[in-house]
Amino acid sequence: MAHRRDFYEVLGVGRKATQDEIQRAYRKLVRVYHPDVNKDPGAEDRFKEITEAYEVLSDPATRRRYDSYGPGFRRMPEGAPWGHPRPGQGRRTTGVPGFDFDIDLGDLLGGMFGGRRAGPVPGADQEAELELSVEEAYEGGRRDVTLPGPGGPRALTVTIPPGVVEGQRIRLAGKGGHGTKGARAGDLYLVVRLAPHPRYRVSGRDVTVELPLTPWEAALGATVPVGTLRGEAKVRVPPGTSSGRRLRLRGRGMPNPRGADGDLFAEARIKVPAHLTEEERRLFERLAAVSRFDPRTAG
Repeated sequence: MAHRRDFYEVLGVGRKATQDEIQRAYRKLVRVYHPDVNKDPGAEDRFKEITEAYEVLSDPATRRRYDSYGPGFRRMPEGAPWGHPRPGQGRRTTGVPGFDFDIDLGDLLGGMFGGRRAGPVPGADQEAELELSVEEAYEGGRRDVTLPGPGGPRALTVTIPPGVVEGQRIRLAGKGGHGTKGARAGDLYLVVRLAPHPRYRVSGRDVTVELPLTPWEAALGATVPVGTLRGEAKVRVPPGTSSGRRLRLRGRGMPNPRGADGDLFAEARIKVPAHLTEEERRLFERLAAVSRFDPRTAG
């Protein structure tokens, strides 16, 4: 059997790496070795190796078992104790650099199960990221996704609830790690990440959108259209509005199935014509002559 590399070595992180460091290392490697972007011979095998290492080390419980038992950790029952080596009784080493100690499998399994083989072990829960556009998160619906796995990419159909927000977890029951000897599979949790949007900025359930205004609309006040995730709405601009002022439209943000919907904030941005007609130039010159307003000294 080919020697299996240490999972920490596969991801290029130290044994004391934080979960964030492990995740960053995995993302970096996936961008290099994913079969969709790397057609080199061996890239797919490397991708599978990276994915398996990440799935083990990204789950704290599975990582602890790996740290304790090395490559044979999947054969160890949950809660198995450390072995106490005695000469000549079924010794095994972990094969993990820095963790090469002897484990007496007879002691491990016999102490827990009276000498019987280990029973069924439930599969571990797993976690993966699901990137959505703001519109997808707002509307919800069904989406086909492809996730990396130890046996290669797997395709899943996910039902996205309307109004999911950054960091929310979508649970797929029984889609996590496989159990042994007929035990139940773990669950898969998809953590929502919202992709950057050219128009909308989302914070929790509140949405901010830029509202372009002419100088006269800002100075005199107006009612102007603004695009929202629900379609066009009207917003009243008070007289004397400056750039950066936020005008709130209640309930026009992200929907909330369990409470109040988020709000939409239209952020004023005053725009001036790039090219003036002769009449526009005369009017602006007249305004400059009669106005005493100085934005650099105004409170």
